[in-house]
Amino acid sequence: MSKGILGRKIGMTQVFAENGEVIPVTVIEAEPNVVLQVKTVESDGYEAIQLGFADQKKSNINKPAEGHAAKASTTPKRFIKEIRNVSLAEYEVGQEVKVDTFAVGESIDVTGISKGKGFQGAIKRHNQSRGPMSHGSRYHRRPGSMGPVAPNRVFKGKLLPGRMGGEQITIQNLEIVKVDTERNLLLVKGNVPGAKKSYVTVQTAVKGN
Repeated sequence: MSKGILGRKIGMTQVFAENGEVIPVTVIEAEPNVVLQVKTVESDGYEAIQLGFADQKKSNINKPAEGHAAKASTTPKRFIKEIRNVSLAEYEVGQEVKVDTFAVGESIDVTGISKGKGFQGAIKRHNQSRGPMSHGSRYHRRPGSMGPVAPNRVFKGKLLPGRMGGEQITIQNLEIVKVDTERNLLLVKGNVPGAKKSYVTVQTAVKGN
């Protein structure tokens, strides 16, 4: 069965293994999550738990969110996600989910919103090759052929310049290096998507090892 927790990416650092090897790790702060809702096949058509993380500002709270959180005896949360394929018997509304739900050595998938890069050309955005940079060349960093003469139009899906980044990305099969229950931290080997202080979802790896 799957399990998960919501957290905030703090940044990257490094730890030393017992053999002296340096391991680059991402630090994820995961304060106790609150189970806001338990969804069942009878009432919702599928099984899932809804987790909430990080208290919402009072000025941003509306009545529906307040009522929804009140059922779990908590305050409205800024970051809310559903975790599927869980054992519903282990969860109840209002329960706290802490970092110790995961153990060192487990494989996880981390989902987050990638850093926004703004408007970028086809070379950076789609990894295309550039033309010759020599004098006389009129093709340096353009997006290439726009398509055939007939039909005389640009087909949908053509790789063109545009906004890059800011997309939901999941990095799979990352390893948990350390679980710090006192400070509510998860140390994950490698990098995870998103900027510092951005929200991430940590779940059991779908593909396993």
